[in-house]
Amino acid sequence: MEKEKEFVHLHLHTEYSLLDGSGKIKKLMAKAKELGMKSIAITDHGVMYGLVDFFKAAEENDIKAILGCEVYVAGKSMHIKQPDKENSTSHLVLLVKNQVGYENLMKIVSTASIEGFYYKPRVDHEYLREHSEGLIALSACLGGEVQSYHLKGNYEKAKEIALMYKDIFNGDFYLEIQNHGMEEQKKVNEENIKLAEETGIPLIATNDVHYIKREDSKSHDVLMCIQTAKTIDDPNRRRYPSDQFYLKSADEMWDIFSYVPEALDNTLKIAEQCNFEYKFHESK
Repeated sequence: MEKEKEFVHLHLHTEYSLLDGSGKIKKLMAKAKELGMKSIAITDHGVMYGLVDFFKAAEENDIKAILGCEVYVAGKSMHIKQPDKENSTSHLVLLVKNQVGYENLMKIVSTASIEGFYYKPRVDHEYLREHSEGLIALSACLGGEVQSYHLKGNYEKAKEIALMYKDIFNGDFYLEIQNHGMEEQKKVNEENIKLAEETGIPLIATNDVHYIKREDSKSHDVLMCIQTAKTIDDPNRRRYPSDQFYLKSADEMWDIFSYVPEALDNTLKIAEQCNFEYKFHESK
């Protein structure tokens, strides 16, 4: 008998990714339970507002919550606040392993908003290095730093950045592979698989979850119009390239990435390493 396929979503946006994620936490968690998920992560853009709600909803559904954030990283320094091509902002997913990691993530997210804010809350490599203990980092979507160099065809620079992140996070760094039916992702996935073989940096399969069900992509499209102050009729507006940014089942994820089983197994490995729990009703 074939063993049940398991998978943990480690890249997920809730309603707290304002005007970008449409999945309400309670409904999201109900769907995760229906899909038989044992654990699930929250990684909203640049904020941690949703973490307590997410943790409580997970607890109510007997699901293990993995707390995290998709942060913005400035290429050179978060203190440069003028247009600078070399200081462009990229994404990085951070997941909390323990109490130290939680405290470090709070510092990273707060400092990004207070000191590093320039269009978006940003940190830089130096600040991450000082606050990396207790955190696991994933290379994020096409907006991640490693992937951005793959898209420019600069494999060596992508490799250099990947090794830097591996060093910053003491080996707790994973190269993400995603597939929402986009050509760019296929290219990036091939490059990241090659990079993993060359460097020994492990792979992780994720689905960039922005809404709960596939059919929610239409209402999510309206949300994007509100965010960008455009109308549905505008052919040039920013929109998601497919309807694949939903909470997929373990079977769906295994169908997509069956050719790299280790990238799926690693989601379970990370879930086991992340063991931070809120202690409510006790004075701190």
